[in-house]
Amino acid sequence: MHSELVQLLGEFLGTFVLILLGNGVVSGVVLKKTKATGAGWVAITLGWGFAVMMGVYVSGFMSPAHLNPAVTIAMAMIGSFSWSLVIPYIIAQMLGAMVASFILYLMYLPHYEVTENPADILGTFSTGPAIKHTFSNVVSEVVGTALLVAAILSFSQYAVTKTTGFSPLLVGAIITAIGLSLGATTGYALNPARDLGPRIMHAILPIKNKGNSDWSYAWIPVVGPIVGGTLGAVLYHAAIQFVTK
Repeated sequence: MHSELVQLLGEFLGTFVLILLGNGVVSGVVLKKTKATGAGWVAITLGWGFAVMMGVYVSGFMSPAHLNPAVTIAMAMIGSFSWSLVIPYIIAQMLGAMVASFILYLMYLPHYEVTENPADILGTFSTGPAIKHTFSNVVSEVVGTALLVAAILSFSQYAVTKTTGFSPLLVGAIITAIGLSLGATTGYALNPARDLGPRIMHAILPIKNKGNSDWSYAWIPVVGPIVGGTLGAVLYHAAIQFVTK
């Protein structure tokens, strides 16, 4: 039981750091009158890559550092993770994301006060498509998350990642690569907790000019990553089973 609680703490803290730094860079770039206002997409993608890397480093000695329900479900699907821990892990990840969102709200409060565009405000919490097109938006999230999970599984094939603490750097690198190359269509949620937890906080918090939380879109960054993560894990696992026979 103690071990399970430590794992849940790891997932909570790792996801907290991931969102604090990831949505932190978005807030700095998008909200008005910060020192980073207008820094652009490259700053956001680099910031998110470092955010995920640091989240994994913070939590990796306590838990598997999934920090993402899509990863947790994918690992359970291929038998690498216990189904009994899936729901507790997801709850810990969601709570970490929500607490981080609240801290960011407090930090950026005066900047929310002077930001008038509701879409910009929502973008500091959750993702949204550049162009709403349900099929393409779902495909973007499926493909991005499939690549993420397959890459994470592939890293474990190299001995250097197991002994030197190098793996989080590679995870940060694949997140940055996905953001730069594939993320411009939907904002690359890749993670249901990353999107849904902060979106719930957006709906709850008393933010001036915030508008609605775009619940009509909210299912895509939840379902897309879960489908994509499972697809990536199953296909990669099948490929490894084939080549090692």
